[in-house]
Amino acid sequence: MSKKEKSLVIVESPAKSKTIKKILGDGYQIEASYGHIRNLPAKDSKTDNLGFDVNNNFEPKFEIIPGKKAVVKKLNDLAQKFDNIYIASDPDREGEAIAWHVKEVLKVPEEKIKRIEFNEITPKAVKYSVEHPRMINMDMVQAQQTRQILDKLVGFKLSPVLWKQMGNYNLSAGRVQSVALRMICEREDEIEAFVPQEYWSIHADLAKDGKVFEAEVSKYKNTPVEKTIKNEEEAQKIVDYLNNSDFEVSKVTNKTIKRKPTAPFITSTLQRAASSKLGFGVQKTMQVAQKLYEGIELESGAVGLITYMRTDSVRVSDDAVNMAKDFILNNYGEKYYPETPNIYHKAKQNVQDAHEAIRPSYPERTPESIKQYLDNDQYKLYKLIWDKFMSSQMSNAEIANKSIEITAGDYTLKSGTSKVTFDGFLKLYNDAEDEKQDDAKIPDLEKGDKVECKKITPKQHFTQPPPRYNEASLVKALEEYGIGRPSTYATIITVIQTRKYVEKKDKALYPTILGRTVAKQLVTQFSDIMDYKFTAGMEEKLDKIAEKKAVWNKVLKDFYDPFMEEVNNVMKTAQRVNIETKITCPNCGKPMVVRTSKFGTQFLGCSGYPECKTIMSMNALQESDEEEKIEEKCEEKCEKCGAEMTFKDGPYGKYMECTSCHFRKPYHKSTGVTCPKCQKGEIVQRKSKRGTVFYGCNKYPECDFVLWNEPTGEVCPECGSLLVKKVLKSGDTIVCSKCQKRYE
Repeated sequence: MSKKEKSLVIVESPAKSKTIKKILGDGYQIEASYGHIRNLPAKDSKTDNLGFDVNNNFEPKFEIIPGKKAVVKKLNDLAQKFDNIYIASDPDREGEAIAWHVKEVLKVPEEKIKRIEFNEITPKAVKYSVEHPRMINMDMVQAQQTRQILDKLVGFKLSPVLWKQMGNYNLSAGRVQSVALRMICEREDEIEAFVPQEYWSIHADLAKDGKVFEAEVSKYKNTPVEKTIKNEEEAQKIVDYLNNSDFEVSKVTNKTIKRKPTAPFITSTLQRAASSKLGFGVQKTMQVAQKLYEGIELESGAVGLITYMRTDSVRVSDDAVNMAKDFILNNYGEKYYPETPNIYHKAKQNVQDAHEAIRPSYPERTPESIKQYLDNDQYKLYKLIWDKFMSSQMSNAEIANKSIEITAGDYTLKSGTSKVTFDGFLKLYNDAEDEKQDDAKIPDLEKGDKVECKKITPKQHFTQPPPRYNEASLVKALEEYGIGRPSTYATIITVIQTRKYVEKKDKALYPTILGRTVAKQLVTQFSDIMDYKFTAGMEEKLDKIAEKKAVWNKVLKDFYDPFMEEVNNVMKTAQRVNIETKITCPNCGKPMVVRTSKFGTQFLGCSGYPECKTIMSMNALQESDEEEKIEEKCEEKCEKCGAEMTFKDGPYGKYMECTSCHFRKPYHKSTGVTCPKCQKGEIVQRKSKRGTVFYGCNKYPECDFVLWNEPTGEVCPECGSLLVKKVLKSGDTIVCSKCQKRYE
């Protein structure tokens, strides 16, 4: 490129602009499309209100999003003034589709427009992409459009079935969200159907040379006894038998195992690790990761700290492997680097776009070295990503396991220890629970040694039901079934909660009575759409379209005909469904059912209507809930005297008061969302003097950012502002806090 030439680089998010501008210099102007600029029209009589023509090979008809007309005009005006236009949207299907839409609206010669992509915002990656532009990948674009059409088709055709059957126009169905809801409801069914089974375990305190250690009964005449001792009577018989037996060591096994590090993060594993280790929700994890990817202001200016965070590939570039090798050798020594580099990338089904795993862009930038430039959440997540990646490149850990079997008549007892003899990758990151380092508690024993029995203790247990899903375990389940993609998990979880299908209590996801009814109706009437394998199979077909192994409109045709036949049959026979509750009408004794007013408000009404017109608030349903109420506990200590704090209710909302010195401080419920204005505070719920709830930065008065609705943690793809939950007469929805665009 001539030095006199000027280039325009179009990115999705303005947050990247500073970082990329710093890398490319004055010859380049960076502008943002603010996400998608065109979409399928909301209404179009010629295309059955869907925005695509099913009678013409599903040809879509795109139009500029109303709020984006000014953006498109600006991009077009700028494009006329530049010699080269580089479209640098994100490196995934959505990004490829955005690139194509931008190209379509720019009124300049096509040869001026080039597509570039980079997995990390580093000088090497960005400059390489500019030097090696490519054509837009229309196979990826068609895969994205097929997904878009499928989702709209399912949503627009299934939702009216629910409206007709349940009389609630705020209900919605979705190709992936409804299957996720089914998972949560089926888990609740399992929990309710679960019958606990009693069982006992027998433990012995044994001693040798003054050292006491514990062993557990494991076998009876070489047959495992785990969970076979059914009651206290059986347990006591074994205790009596052992109290009259001699204990002798029958087997000692020493074994050193090598434990391998696991792969660096992909989107789903990052979400799960951030949930279990940091307590982050899925939305919060993606929001913080997005900022780390787009750029943080360091001493040298804006720097992208991690690679692209929406990926399901564990591949790591050769450059990153070499950088990690140098760092490990220089800082930990040769013992901590394997003889050959650890490679995790293998051919795998359902991997969309073989990008890199999530890793630090500059491994030499340790979390501690840049901590001063990061807020608390950014530091925690960056450290998690850095530790995980660096550990993935390190040597195996070595674990010394000792297993001891002790014979007492017909019974065998087992004891064991596990000790890390070389930490290897565990120096930085441990996926599992902490290793037990209790080797010193067990004396040196050899086969034939006699040990003294100090005490026999029977312990009662009950089998436990499967746990409810939380956000992290739901993501794991969706991934295992092959349902959805990394970029969709956060949205899926948000939508099913916004629709009141699911409630989150103490991190667990509980289906509401509405959600369970919706799931039951959909599973009963649309078994294919709600089938896990069918949904995963559709994801595979989208992958095949992107890989040029399937034709997009044929995939849609094969889906459309049987789907519409099923929808039409159900609509012909659809009957009104009542959502019955456990509450009985105080006037006539009939069950109360959930109803919805014409304004979208839910209430309880008597199933005997119109003969009985009794109605009740939905609060009655919560009050009658037989499940144990989860109470919010105050974990804080008094900053004055250190005593326990407790919650109190005041005229301006909840506050905390010391149980000893009665020191008070306001309590602001956290939303878990970082303030977009100062990037250091957290948005919390507040109350004005008039009692109005609002949401503001907890760094006030240093930062005066406020919202009048609760933020979801996601950002608007149109303008980049926070999305908020809004209660309207037509029902709850998600809207942009700035441009007010609604999202399903």
